[in-house]
Order: sequence, then structure tokens, then C-alpha cells
Amino acid sequence: MILVIDVGNTSMITGVYKGKKLLANWIISTDKDRSSDELGLSMIGFLRHKNIDAALIKAAVISNVVPPIMHSLEQALRNYFNIIPIIIGPGVKTGINIKVENPKEVGTDIIANAVAAFELYGGPVIVVDFGTATTFSAISRKGDFIGTVLCPGIKVSAEALFQKAAKLLRVDLYKPSSVLGRNTVSSLQSGIINGYAGQVEHIIELIKNEMGESDVKVVATGGFSRIISDECKSIDMVNDHLTLEGLRIIYEKNK
Repeated sequence: MILVIDVGNTSMITGVYKGKKLLANWIISTDKDRSSDELGLSMIGFLRHKNIDAALIKAAVISNVVPPIMHSLEQALRNYFNIIPIIIGPGVKTGINIKVENPKEVGTDIIANAVAAFELYGGPVIVVDFGTATTFSAISRKGDFIGTVLCPGIKVSAEALFQKAAKLLRVDLYKPSSVLGRNTVSSLQSGIINGYAGQVEHIIELIKNEMGESDVKVVATGGFSRIISDECKSIDMVNDHLTLEGLRIIYEKNK
């Protein structure tokens, strides 16, 4: 069995795979000040809760966009699992050709998503990842990563509005029953959800036009993927574990 760990700006998602089967996964907040002992013991605790023997974990692969946490995470895996993890970066085989001006600037989570999307669905494909930032990544028919679009995430956008408008209350982010709100809460929900869905639809249309390829598939992942995909005709499928799948596939290519 292997651990796959996706460290994002807001959350750290960990999964356990046996072969191609995801046995369990869990999410904790990303805290760069956590010690290696805290991280190691939390992983042991989650595994015990899922009735998985930690001694059966033989490898790990990490995608990380928060560099300050890496030392503690590596030490946790060494001390509690006796594992030296594969860390996504230069020199790691992915099967994807990154054809942008500076490949080192592409986030490792974006790379993992691209690997999984191309492996599972083939190209051409667009990946929309609804995280702290929303990313749109384009992969060609040949498996070339040809570019990305970065936008403030839906939660970040909503939080900025709540902070700047003193009379507006924070609201739960789900679609109200009608577009026209009849109170402040439903008006905000409609504007945030429908407005963001419109942005997503427009960007996907622009990317498809620029790619110039037929039969472009669109796969969504991330925390708000299902809420927004329900409002977007251009999203073909949702895969909640796309990043974890990508890490598993990268591990298979490098073991």
C-alpha cells in the first residue's frame, strides 16, 4: 500500500491506495508550523481509525505547493513509516510534456491533475480544479500540457466581498431556488454561484477555441466542483479524487 499526499494552500489531502483502489482518504488543514511528530501521529491515527495497518504502508508520493511544510512532512514519513517519499518535481517521470515558458512554475498539484486526466480520459482534455485558486489546465491530444488559467477560488472571491461590504453577512455557498433573490442571503448566493459558473463557462469556451481541437473533454475536481458543475453545461464529468489518482499514477511510473 502507498500513501499519496496532496498539500494545498488550505488543506492537506491524504489517500491510501492498494494497487489502483483508493482504500481511504482524509483531509486536515494545512499548517506549516506543525511538527513532524504531529503530522506523523495524525497519519497513524487516521490509519487506525480506518482499520489500516500502518506497517503495510511501503511507499509515499507527495505533491506540495507549501514549501515550509515539506521538512516536517518528510521527517514524519521517515520517522513513523520508514519511508523516503517521491516528491513531485524535476526529474520525476510524469508522462506529460510540459510545454510552457517555465515548467518549474507549474504547480505539482496541477501536474498530478493533468497526469490523471490524460491517463483516465485521454486528450484533448481540460481540467478545472476548484481549490483556493481555481485552475484551468489544457492537455493536448498528444499529452502536451499547453497552458493554464488561474483565478481566485470561489470561496476566496466570496470572502473578499464579505470583508469589504460591512452590511453583507457570510452565507453558505449553494444555489438558491431562483436567480432573483428575495432577501440578502439568496441574492448573494445567486450572484456568487451563478456568477462564478458564468466565469467558468466563458473561460472553458475560450480555452477550447484556442486549443483548436475537436472533442475536448472537461473534467472538474476540487471542493466546489459538484456545486459549480451542476450549473455548467461544458463540464463533462467530476472526479473528486483526480489529484490523488494522478499521484498514484506518477508513483507507478517511478517505482
